[in-house]
Amino acid sequence: MNIYVNQLGYLPNTAKHAVLACPPEQSAELSAVSDKARICKEDGTCLLEKELIPFGPDTASGDYVFRIDFSEITECGTYVVKWNNETSYPFRIAPDLYTKLNVLLSKALYFQRCGMELTAPYAGKYARKTCHTAPTVLWTEYEKFLNNELPEDSMQKFDIRGGWHDAGDYGRYTTAAACALGHILYAYRFFPDAFTQSLNIPESGNGIPDILNECRYELDWMLQMQAEDGSVYHKHTTKNHAGFVMPCDDTNQMILLPPSSMAVADFVATMALASRIYRPFDAEFADRALTAAKKSQAWLVAHPEFLFEHIKECGTGGYGDRSDIDERMWAAMELYRTTGEEHYLELARSFFEKHPNPIQYGWADISGFAGWALLEDELTLDASFVQSGTLTSAEQDFRVAYKALLQKEADHLLEVMTSSGYGVALEEKEYCWGSNLSVLNRGMLFGTTYRLNPKPEYFTAVVRQMDYLLGINATDYSYVTGVGAHAFCNPHNRITVAAHLEEGETIPGYVSGGANGTRWVDPLAKELIPEGTPPMKCFVDRWECYSLNEITIYWNSPAIFCAAFLDCVK
Repeated sequence: MNIYVNQLGYLPNTAKHAVLACPPEQSAELSAVSDKARICKEDGTCLLEKELIPFGPDTASGDYVFRIDFSEITECGTYVVKWNNETSYPFRIAPDLYTKLNVLLSKALYFQRCGMELTAPYAGKYARKTCHTAPTVLWTEYEKFLNNELPEDSMQKFDIRGGWHDAGDYGRYTTAAACALGHILYAYRFFPDAFTQSLNIPESGNGIPDILNECRYELDWMLQMQAEDGSVYHKHTTKNHAGFVMPCDDTNQMILLPPSSMAVADFVATMALASRIYRPFDAEFADRALTAAKKSQAWLVAHPEFLFEHIKECGTGGYGDRSDIDERMWAAMELYRTTGEEHYLELARSFFEKHPNPIQYGWADISGFAGWALLEDELTLDASFVQSGTLTSAEQDFRVAYKALLQKEADHLLEVMTSSGYGVALEEKEYCWGSNLSVLNRGMLFGTTYRLNPKPEYFTAVVRQMDYLLGINATDYSYVTGVGAHAFCNPHNRITVAAHLEEGETIPGYVSGGANGTRWVDPLAKELIPEGTPPMKCFVDRWECYSLNEITIYWNSPAIFCAAFLDCVK
């Protein structure tokens, strides 16, 4: 028997549940036991007894599931759930849980910074030296150099530095960066009161919210990825991933991979969005970002074809795609929202009509970000933000059509969630590489829908997705380092591996990719996880298992959005 709880804890006035799970063959025996679950204080005082609510078999976990609902407890404090001889991990009930979680999730991005020294006042025991500041070259020229067709001193040199390491590797990728920045900048736009805390980073105290200071470090790198003609390089990496060394010891040649239409469109959208967000704090930067966005949009207009070249000789993350309709839709919508020019709205609508389901929030399909831009004034909690002017009939029609799609998808995912014993909005087939991204993206979709149509079911659905991430799952892990009594602590991350930290210690605030039923893509995962293991249980806390517990900026970013939602939307 296992009792699963949200190891971070629960907000005082939101739904609270735990899961008691057992193998199916024990379910009859368990059902015959009359003992109630007890919710107890730290000192052992029992506050509440609750009947177990049978859910039944849960296919994704292979468990027989009972639920325990203790939503009526609102008093702040530390608790455990007990049943028979079983006791859950401790958890808190407090109003500031997601405030503190957001600080951890956001500060983790600082630890991904490239091109600068992380010093002890800000990084503590995780301080490290400067990395990746040597000149960068173009792949087309570097390939000729490797084939002895071009002398080394004839290659063009580019001084590109900064940004965030994408994941457990040291590459930097334009599409991944845009995805992470979109999640975070919109989290700030919609829920600004969630970002008043200091992150203790070098820029703290400069009069700009620290989350925007942190994002600015990534935006400044992205601006360097724009070529003279307005195209944008797809990625900035070495030829192959470095070994498990500290970033300062990765001295391999940095390379710019050819532009892609996805990278260009993502760049346009991100810079147009940043222009709006940063204008109250830095008008000069806002102008620079918008100028860059328009320059790259001109390139997109001149190149209407989908453009992506997979360089098979380069072994770092591909971030390929089959379509750029979603990216172009986002770019046009952001330019409309920033400039007010109607032709951008018409362009966005044309891409909307070509997209089969434009409500996604991942790097491969980023169409939902266009919806955030379209509905920006309806979604924000910032009382000082007022959408200028009266809506045109074209924009009003677009909003109606988009909200109908969003509502339909949210209702479908509610059905998926209610069919899960653990309350997660994933179908069994969806436990794949980076499954936690899907969980969090659905949390964002539920939160977006709730802001437009405040049905309690949508709010509770956001809570349930975070419950899953933080411990109510069949692995018994909190999927955020440093959060909870049983948090995963061996991320696939070159920095934490190379730092030779003490056992069980790691940088806090990183989100794991999570359970992955396609375990065969990862040799060690295939060896350690028996064939036939239910997909929700396909996880081991081993740094070598890159398909299970790698970290990445765009797994942290949707968690930041969901935490901000729960921190501010009461």
